[in-house]
Amino acid sequence: MNFSDEGYIINIRKHGERSLILTVLTQAHGKVIGYAKNCLSKKNLSTYQLGNHIKIDAYSRLDENMLSLKVELIYPKAVSFMQDEQRLHALSSFCALSNICMPELQDIEKFYSRVSEFFNLIDEDGWLTHYSCFEFYLLEFLGVGLDITKCSVSGTTENLAYISPKTGKSVCAEVGEPYKNRLYLYPHFIFDKSLSPTREELRDCLKMTGFFLNKNFFVVNGLKFPECRDILANIV
Repeated sequence: MNFSDEGYIINIRKHGERSLILTVLTQAHGKVIGYAKNCLSKKNLSTYQLGNHIKIDAYSRLDENMLSLKVELIYPKAVSFMQDEQRLHALSSFCALSNICMPELQDIEKFYSRVSEFFNLIDEDGWLTHYSCFEFYLLEFLGVGLDITKCSVSGTTENLAYISPKTGKSVCAEVGEPYKNRLYLYPHFIFDKSLSPTREELRDCLKMTGFFLNKNFFVVNGLKFPECRDILANIV
């Protein structure tokens, strides 16, 4: 197997004194896990950081063997996270979720735009909005997305205001008002492509996506929900 691709480093494990096992989230091959031999030196240590955008040349003599990786730095995106605590926690959460949820060696081209958006716009004021969109569409990518195109009770598509934690379906304001303290807010900012949602909207969206990711994917698959994701939610 031989291929070239580009993507973002989402996991790093040291192997011996000078080598690493890298996990890279790529566009055409999904999650790629490979062995980077004798890569650690003072000269290129900064290349191997979580979040960095890299090009990889991957190869193995047999398909069942671990890939060997030759790495070239495209852009040191890790720098954008280092000086801000919230961004750093967002990176940790992104990497943990991606490392667990993303398929290995599968094309994720349609979803990859959400990945690129998060990294490319991390220096913008609306970076947390882009992170929230990543989690929301991750639910859809995993096949455990929400049914929120119409009110599950009245059938109307207008004035949608809440999402039920029990059903994952939306309800309109009139139906949901008496129960609003037990419902999640409808994430209008995601569909309106608004970069300036309120803090309450962002906080509620992350509560909602975290709840459904855990309930519909992690618990179902017997997986532990990442602690770093809970830390991010608490900070927000």
